Amino acid sequence: MNVVTGAFGYTGKYIARRLLNAGEAVMTLTGNTGRMNEFGPKVKALPFRFEDPEAMAASLAGAHTLYNTYWVRFDRRDETHDRAVRNTIALIQAAKIAGVRRIVHISITNPSVSSNLPYFRGKALLEEEIRRSQISYAIVRPTVIFGAEDILINNIAFLLRKLPVFLVPGDGRYSLQPVYVEDVAQIAVDAGRRSENMTVDAVGPETFGFEQLVHLIAEAIGSRARLVNGPPWLALLAARVLGLAFADVMLTRDELKGLMANLLVSGSAPSGQTLFSNWISENAATLGKRYASEIGRHYAMAER
Repeated sequence: MNVVTGAFGYTGKYIARRLLNAGEAVMTLTGNTGRMNEFGPKVKALPFRFEDPEAMAASLAGAHTLYNTYWVRFDRRDETHDRAVRNTIALIQAAKIAGVRRIVHISITNPSVSSNLPYFRGKALLEEEIRRSQISYAIVRPTVIFGAEDILINNIAFLLRKLPVFLVPGDGRYSLQPVYVEDVAQIAVDAGRRSENMTVDAVGPETFGFEQLVHLIAEAIGSRARLVNGPPWLALLAARVLGLAFADVMLTRDELKGLMANLLVSGSAPSGQTLFSNWISENAATLGKRYASEIGRHYAMAER
């Protein structure tokens, strides 16, 4: 038995699909048991019980491997990074009570407990908690995950389709190393089948400067938008105005800081196989045709 948190979400769905295709049993813990479930009766859904680790342990009874994708992208109302850390610690405690044999935890590249960015600091704190848990573990650290349900890449394409000008924060030379969601799922499932403790960066084979990546997307979709470099504060202001228009959060200050600090690249050898440049070309006809709302998709309870 495998438990995948957020099997109706983004990364979790691809992990669950791979496990099912391999003939393995899957259930999910989710913040929204009524969410659309493509798996039907094949995947039983139970709610998170963060406030009661022992009750949550009962939901995990009989599970060999826990694949954890639960997280929040940004603070919103009472769904904060601090709360996500506390919730995940409760999940780890529940896994230990239930006798779960292995945890595969989806983290982020370059986490640090000394980071002033709550996302990266929170992920680092949870990695420490998992290592202390005495449960066999695999920590998978993806960069920017792209795929059919992606939000970031899709919305860059959406803006390039709709606006005459696209504002690139700063010089646009800071880098990111996108990784395909199917590759992340394969890396996670492969890690779940091993027994040794391990930490692996899930990164794609191509690295782009941000402006270079935007140019690539624009060329693929035939955008005529003009790319203009501007100060980060202006990009954040524009993102806030657009966010108000779409009732969403398009970009946060912390996300931009992490991107411009080159935290979304890895010094490790690529572990993903899919070329972002090929995927963009193959999906250009549909990419960015509709805006993808983070709040509409994930909040109140978010699953990364």
